[in-house]
Amino acid sequence: MLFIIAALVAVAVYFAPAMLQKADITPPETVYNRSGETVAVEKPCSNEHPEWRQAQVIDGVKINEAPSCEPDNPYDIAVAIKGANNVSMQTLMQTHLAQDALTMTDDLDGDGDPDVIRIKLEVAELNGASPDGDFLINTYDIAPGIQPGLWVFTPKSSGMALKNFNSLVANPLLRAPSPVIRVEQGDKVYITLENTHYLPHTIHLHGVDHSWVTAAGDDNDGMEEHPVFPGKSHTYEIQPRHAGTMFYHCHVQTAQHYMMGLNGMFIVEENQPNNWVQTFNIGAGQVRHPSVAVQKSYSQEYDLYYQSVDKKLAKIIQNANDPRLIAHRMSREYNMTESFENYFMLNGHSFPYTLRDAVIVANDNEDIKLHVANAQRSLVALHIHGHKATITAYDGVEQPVGSQITRDVFDIAPAQRLDLRLRTQNNGLDSYGPGLWMFHDHVPTGTTTDGMEPGGNMAILAYKPLLDEQGMPKMHDALLDQVFNKDYYAKKQAVWGEGDFAPLLGEAGLIAPDYVRIVVFGLAAGLAIGLIVLVALVYKRKQKL
Repeated sequence: MLFIIAALVAVAVYFAPAMLQKADITPPETVYNRSGETVAVEKPCSNEHPEWRQAQVIDGVKINEAPSCEPDNPYDIAVAIKGANNVSMQTLMQTHLAQDALTMTDDLDGDGDPDVIRIKLEVAELNGASPDGDFLINTYDIAPGIQPGLWVFTPKSSGMALKNFNSLVANPLLRAPSPVIRVEQGDKVYITLENTHYLPHTIHLHGVDHSWVTAAGDDNDGMEEHPVFPGKSHTYEIQPRHAGTMFYHCHVQTAQHYMMGLNGMFIVEENQPNNWVQTFNIGAGQVRHPSVAVQKSYSQEYDLYYQSVDKKLAKIIQNANDPRLIAHRMSREYNMTESFENYFMLNGHSFPYTLRDAVIVANDNEDIKLHVANAQRSLVALHIHGHKATITAYDGVEQPVGSQITRDVFDIAPAQRLDLRLRTQNNGLDSYGPGLWMFHDHVPTGTTTDGMEPGGNMAILAYKPLLDEQGMPKMHDALLDQVFNKDYYAKKQAVWGEGDFAPLLGEAGLIAPDYVRIVVFGLAAGLAIGLIVLVALVYKRKQKL
């Protein structure tokens, strides 16, 4: 018996698992990986409103097809084109727009479209702290699990700020970026800022033709010395004579408010007969009702809006509710000269969410108009794979044909805008042929999300046959499974933690246990302990006898 016990102890000692295990030449397979947990993984496309993708006519308004995963609400587009006062109540009720968010009246030049445009904007907070508990309210994800604090201009809305009573998610009207605004050359435009926020703001119409004061002699330039305080409103008056791609932003504490998201693209379209332009393009991206002038020269039109976020600045509104604390921390403690850009967005999202609503969908032999604006703090170097595009305008100024430059990298300074003509003619210059061609900022940080890549403002120029029925790119299943995962951007998951190369490129030091060794150790140790107990009991019994 003692011999058996000694043998079992020897076996147990030999097979006892070590605290550290030496790896072979090929590292052992990773153990920790939550990519299979449904809590962390999302569907690449929720496919919530497939009916919105279809070309359709609403209240006499023609709305083009939108093949992307998350198309704009076509009812929002109908109101953005005709105004809330010129559509049916049934159409308006399918939106979150207020009845006075956009009104259009008076065909002053008799060319078949309204020329007096009244726009009302509010300021919304996304991912801010709630006084009711330790959670964020009006949540808006820029990427899986990423919710930086943001401020955005929004069209005046009705109803709840949330999707429904059981949700903390902001309704689709409240999102980044601030909406692209379109008006026609020569329109009389009245833009009213109804400040529903807790800090003062203004609207500065950057590059847009406007007088310094209104007809009544009030401020019309939106500078810091004329802030619109909480609960107040102010109307800016313009009648732009020059067409082009312009800009607008808050000019109160410009560095902070601008980087919090209070900026947007402002486009003045060429005056044409019967030209009902799409006044709001919520979230930027595809323009589903291009202007008359654009339709004459282009088959499609897209707005591409680049932004960045400093997570230290964004977090200020997530750690306090008191406006005095927020103002103190943002203006006196936070130092913009020591800031960083951590999140890079295209049309309000970072990759992979850019695949849902920032994809450019093309066919062969198209001419596509791109309006590009840089609202980042840093330079954007836009590169389109497989194509070379032509710059037709800088900062809203059309360039003579002889001065238009064709290239595949476009340097765009902060607040600068470019108009591009993108041709998909497969001739080796304009296009290399159909594909799923990536386009992105070639400044290396631009394709990262808080340092994780792929992320940032990466998106795809997709030829339509290479998209599935939900508007997602084909042949990308492995990548989509990896990046539509909160753990990936929380840095809890190895970049190559799945697949054949996981043993070589997965987590270092986290190894699969040697189950045979553990079983043998457990059996040997258990039997040895059992026999020792048995011997002790037998010995004790003999002592009693």
